Amino acid sequence: MKIKTASALFACAFMVSGFAFAGQDDAAWIAKCMMDNAKENVAPEVMSKYCTCMNGKMSEGETLSITAWEQKNPAEMAACEKESGWK
Repeated sequence: MKIKTASALFACAFMVSGFAFAGQDDAAWIAKCMMDNAKENVAPEVMSKYCTCMNGKMSEGETLSITAWEQKNPAEMAACEKESGWK
């Protein structure tokens, strides 16, 4: 089961890295977000949308991970949860 989840997360990370708006740095942050949330009971597609949304709300110079940044920005987190279909 863990292998299936990890495979799905990596597949989504590679899909995210192919988006035109996501540079290498963005793709790395999105993949980290997805790994941070790997234990959540959420479809990989929803998780990918959520992490991409959160990454888009962060400034280019942000040094916090998406996971750390979302804790300091609950309004943005709620907006991305709604947009992605999380919860």
